[in-house]
Amino acid sequence: MKSVTILFVVFMSLSFTMEKDNHLIVNNTQKLDTCDFNGKKLYGKIQFVEFANQADIKVQIVNSFPDLKVQFVESFPDKCGEWQVVEFANQADLKVYITESFPDIKIQTVGSFPGLP
Repeated sequence: MKSVTILFVVFMSLSFTMEKDNHLIVNNTQKLDTCDFNGKKLYGKIQFVEFANQADIKVQIVNSFPDLKVQFVESFPDKCGEWQVVEFANQADLKVYITESFPDIKIQTVGSFPGLP
């Protein structure tokens, strides 16, 4: 009985150590610990696209528990979560597709304090 208890304690401590890596797990697939996703920064000039295959990232807009808080700005989108909407692909830093299912990340629009929650 004593050996079973010791094995259980060792197993639990190892599992907690593996999960403790200071990353935010996004949809159980990606880790968002900086303001980028698959090498693309999550701020700057954004173009919304009509089809998912044209997008760099698929996002779902939520009211709570976002992966990123987004503030739409008119100029100088140089901080994490600041997005300036542009019309043409050659102006865009990131192409975004809005989806209701299977997003890469979930965003919440805010009026101030954008960035990682």
